[in-house]
Amino acid sequence: MLSLSAHNLDLYNFKVNEDPFIIKLYEDKRLPLPIKKKSGYIANSDEIPEGYSLYCAFDKRHSLEIARRTKRVVHLDREYEYLSAGDIIRLDPTKKTLRVLFRASSLSNSFLVTERCDNFCLMCSQPPRDISDDWIVEEITNTIPLIDKSTRAIGFTGGEPTLLGDRFLRILEMCKQYLPDTAVHILSNGRRFADSNFTRAYAAINHPDMIVGIPVYSDVAHIHDYIVQANNAFDETIRGILNLKKYRQPVEIRVVVHRQTYARLPRLAEFILRNLAFVDHVALMGLELTGFTKANMDTLWIDPMTYREELTEATKYLDRAGGPVSIYNHQLCVIDKVVWPYARKSISDWKNEYLPVCSKCTKIEECGGFFSSQLAKPSNYISPL
Repeated sequence: MLSLSAHNLDLYNFKVNEDPFIIKLYEDKRLPLPIKKKSGYIANSDEIPEGYSLYCAFDKRHSLEIARRTKRVVHLDREYEYLSAGDIIRLDPTKKTLRVLFRASSLSNSFLVTERCDNFCLMCSQPPRDISDDWIVEEITNTIPLIDKSTRAIGFTGGEPTLLGDRFLRILEMCKQYLPDTAVHILSNGRRFADSNFTRAYAAINHPDMIVGIPVYSDVAHIHDYIVQANNAFDETIRGILNLKKYRQPVEIRVVVHRQTYARLPRLAEFILRNLAFVDHVALMGLELTGFTKANMDTLWIDPMTYREELTEATKYLDRAGGPVSIYNHQLCVIDKVVWPYARKSISDWKNEYLPVCSKCTKIEECGGFFSSQLAKPSNYISPL
């Protein structure tokens, strides 16, 4: 699992109480000076170009050598040598902390927009907190203009991003302005889209490639509401999906499969095809063992092999009816071979792992692997193919 934050850093030649800043990293010695002055350089060789605002080094001797030239230097452990040109970091010199905000080489870049949420899902991987975190919006709006325009996709998640209202819509407008060819994927509980005025404003952005992923956990309202721990959430979510499609906006339905959802999975597939056949994609997802899931393991955990038949039935039903369907976060050895074509390598690269036994598997390059958190409790049926 890649570490995306560092603490207690060794910093050299910084001002006392210097404010935090966001900076893009390069490895090019020949960049124009105006770009160098507002950028960072990844110092992987002894040849150090002049003019950069910041230098990142991974060898202590090298860091001290650069510092003696009165350069601003941050010394990082070897585990951060994955940093490369185009990456964007936030450095807080006073607290001596660093966070990686964007990795140019990754296909899994996403931004947490807020920790607040109006759901309280039993298996939430990012437990909500009712705090003031408006600073996150400023951080995101400062980052977007730095992202390379060739980036294939970025995501926005929470908490619940739509709770920010117009401020979130402004972020999406910036994406269209600065990253017109970059796909945008939003994770939302869908409830705010029950407001026609908000949905109309969202649609008016007219982004060429933007989709909202919305969870629907059951075809029965009270089961969905129990899982998300919010009254009337099912009704608001379904109205939100209907509103989005009224304004011709792409929608993905996401279903996390666990002890509370697996039994009715085929019925949910039927509900989607009867009532929401116009959605653009359905994702059937494995459980991530982090956040609230760890506190609700007895309520949620079930070996994927146990619901193998239900997963196959739901997948085949959705496919026969013509609805695009994918299986996320599952290992090939615990799902029916007939649904392998629908399995995707969907786990974010920075937290995707494999068990030692997987090294013997001939399908490892095609398999989705495990969340890092899942290694503590994998299926009992993991075996090399």
